[in-house]
Amino acid sequence: MTEHTLETAEADLVYDVHGPLPTAGGRPPLFMIGQPMDATGFRTVTSYFPDRTVVTYDPRGLGRSVRKDGRVDNSPTVQADDVHAIIGVLGAGPVELFGSSGGAVTALALVAAHPDDVTTLVAHEPPLIPVLPDAAAAERARAQVRDVYQAKGAGAGMASFIAMTSWQGEFTDNYFAQPAADPAQFGMPTEDDGSRDDPLLSDRSWAVSGYHPDVAALAAAPTRIVIAVGEESAGTFTARTSEAAAALLGQQATVFPSHHGGFLGGEYGYPGQPEAFARKLREVLEG
Repeated sequence: MTEHTLETAEADLVYDVHGPLPTAGGRPPLFMIGQPMDATGFRTVTSYFPDRTVVTYDPRGLGRSVRKDGRVDNSPTVQADDVHAIIGVLGAGPVELFGSSGGAVTALALVAAHPDDVTTLVAHEPPLIPVLPDAAAAERARAQVRDVYQAKGAGAGMASFIAMTSWQGEFTDNYFAQPAADPAQFGMPTEDDGSRDDPLLSDRSWAVSGYHPDVAALAAAPTRIVIAVGEESAGTFTARTSEAAAALLGQQATVFPSHHGGFLGGEYGYPGQPEAFARKLREVLEG
């Protein structure tokens, strides 16, 4: 692996290249992106692609990528331009791209804006609130997570986030009537450390979950787009957004092993099935 930094006026973007450039065998590089997750989360799954040149990066403001624009919000269109810039400096032509969660949203924005950058996109569980039939209720649930975080801190905020993302089906009155989730139930601290800058629990990433994909631009792009969903996610928020996004594109979501972070090893303490996930990803990329 080699580490590189692309310096721009707004951020120093750090990315890693696992394998040779030019690539072996002429295959496109495989770019993996997440949000709000840096390159660390892809370490395990990358190890299952020893024959491929894999590129990972830290989105601006996360991990090693330092912002210089004075902003703290996260925008999928801005991050799409960042990924476009990195693809350009790789000098290896269009890439294959795996996007996870908010990274899948960025990837959809990338293909809409720069359709010649990506040959195949696998967008895994993009949390796109506007595509849901209960979008207004989902926005209310999202705001509730933010409000709990602001009032009680990270443990309570994360418990509220887990309650939201694990809820089955639409966000009905029953969802909002349930008692506040207890962080101790999830093994998380109950004390408030005073921080309020978490990109997942604050409103800093609302532009990501509030993004509506440009269906016309995606349909016109030469990119093969696959919307993916974890088999264990059935009925949950990101499964529903994935299925709705797939329907907008005239397809059904492709089922992958495990859950929302199914590609993870032990990076964040909630491992998926990375070997099986990588096998499915390889199968989908090879068409």
